[in-house]
Amino acid sequence: MMKGSTIEGGVVISRRKGLARGLSIMDFILRIIAAVGTLAAAIAMGTTDETLPFAAQFIRFRAEFDDLPSFVFFVVANSLVCGYLVLSLILSLLHIVKSSAVKSKLLLVVLDTIMLGLATASASAAAAIVYIAHYGNPKPNWFAICQQYNSFCERISASLIGSYLAAAILVILIIFSAVAISRN
Repeated sequence: MMKGSTIEGGVVISRRKGLARGLSIMDFILRIIAAVGTLAAAIAMGTTDETLPFAAQFIRFRAEFDDLPSFVFFVVANSLVCGYLVLSLILSLLHIVKSSAVKSKLLLVVLDTIMLGLATASASAAAAIVYIAHYGNPKPNWFAICQQYNSFCERISASLIGSYLAAAILVILIIFSAVAISRN
């Protein structure tokens, strides 16, 4: 019997294969969590709006996510990353069944890296606008709006959490894939 192997039910199972399968299962679970995070972030940002009445009856101030291009980019990018993560579940399932599929793992590493860049760019662009909304910038006379649009600011701030969570998970997925490729 080989070193590092065990016998279960008359079949020799390699520990290395068991580790690869465990990484593949963890990969699948993390992809689901990241997809839910990006979906929640896109929905939270995309449905954010608030209207404030003014002194006159016919004048109202309204804040919507699509007033700012950075927020539109955030919604579109998180939707794309969510769609990719859902589609990549197929390959992740393949890796659970067949852990020796190196080419598809390499493809996932490349695509995960692209999606990580997209998720990080959109979250960073939105975070910059959220910061200005909360604190303003006195030099160009940009005033903080979060004192007036409280629920708008709470929702756009909360939507960043799902996106940054997905970005962190994508980093972990890239590391898992690299480890799985190096073991083959």
